[in-house]
Amino acid sequence: MATDQARTAVAGQSVANDYAWGWAVWSVTAAFGTYFCMYAFRKPFTAASFADVSAWGMSFKTVLVTAQVSGYMVSKFIGIKVIAEMPPRGRAAAILVLVAFAEAALLLFAVVPPPWNAACLFLNGLPLGMVYGLILGFLEGRRLTEALTAGLCASFILADGVTKAAGTWLLQWGVGQFWMPAVAGLVFVLPLCVCVGMLAVIPKPSSSDVVARSARTTMTRAQRWNFYARYATGLSLLVGIYLLVTILRSIRADFAPELWQGLGQPAQPSTFAHSELYVALGVLVVNGLSVLIVDNRRAFFGSLVTCAGGLALMAIALAGHRAGWLDGFAFMVLTGLGLYLPYVAMHTTVFERLLAMTREHGNLGFLMYVADAIGYLGYVAVMLSQDVLAGDSILPFFYRGSALAIILSALGLVGCWFYFAARPTPMPVAATEIVA
Repeated sequence: MATDQARTAVAGQSVANDYAWGWAVWSVTAAFGTYFCMYAFRKPFTAASFADVSAWGMSFKTVLVTAQVSGYMVSKFIGIKVIAEMPPRGRAAAILVLVAFAEAALLLFAVVPPPWNAACLFLNGLPLGMVYGLILGFLEGRRLTEALTAGLCASFILADGVTKAAGTWLLQWGVGQFWMPAVAGLVFVLPLCVCVGMLAVIPKPSSSDVVARSARTTMTRAQRWNFYARYATGLSLLVGIYLLVTILRSIRADFAPELWQGLGQPAQPSTFAHSELYVALGVLVVNGLSVLIVDNRRAFFGSLVTCAGGLALMAIALAGHRAGWLDGFAFMVLTGLGLYLPYVAMHTTVFERLLAMTREHGNLGFLMYVADAIGYLGYVAVMLSQDVLAGDSILPFFYRGSALAIILSALGLVGCWFYFAARPTPMPVAATEIVA
């Protein structure tokens, strides 16, 4: 008890006394900018309808989304090993190599005739799935990790809308729908390089960070699965919740133009950006504020409450739109908040504080990539099951899927709460964890 109190006292000191706030701003700017730019190599193609092409009895856009997400999903499975074992010195160069490979695939997409160019989007998604974990490695294990990672997550919420808007503008300027994705990526090459250069010089966590959050180390295969086995029930419940949220979030992101059309409000380029700006700001504030909770156990359970709050917003959005007192814009913003609150909480707080409160040696990338791999596997399964996301069926499918996800996720949160509440008090920080 005395040791825990001492640790809390150390971690509770004013962060400004011993943490370089300039580096905090630098870090979140670098992480936000890098991942924002990466989205320009991944998402702009979804702004096109590809309505004049069909393939194998499916809409061509469904084929393309499925191909890219399949590559992204395979990347997440590969990343379980690669990200967990990647030494810090190799992260920045790896990001640039992976994005360059993705851009080469987009150039091939422009020149290979359809429908065979769908394979190029598989190749495009294959490297990009590991970029997030590489960036995350620069931010985890710090007393400000939630705030830093919330900024990182805000990038993919905002970038999702902005890069679709960029793709729509390029189409309106006369760029062909097959060349548009590659052109959009090229626009972001220079800022990407600048932001990755900023990431490369971020200092490692301080000794005070290690006391507060635990040391973060690379993990061997045996270490990874021994850790998972120790918390198998609770982690599996968390991964199940993440699976449901990922499927719905991905449908909302990849088929946003079709959802807006189903809502009776065909989206202009600015609509994508405006709706996601409100979502990003809300999620950034709520999840970022968890950094103020010093006690790791309280912060962990608080993050589960945040997830429950997101589910409640989803329920309000569904009920409100069906009752007619929410228009399409409000519906999309509320569903965005409802899905991204738990989605981002997993990235910023749930797994981060789980590592911190258990004092397990390992890294956040491993847990995130297990969850991401299962989440995207589920999304690919939905995409391949049938062409349920074609035409007018998107909005009803989204309604039904949201209702089911709310119920199952709520049950999962309750089970997760009781599981971790019954776990013994975490071991005190070991002196060997403290590094210079």
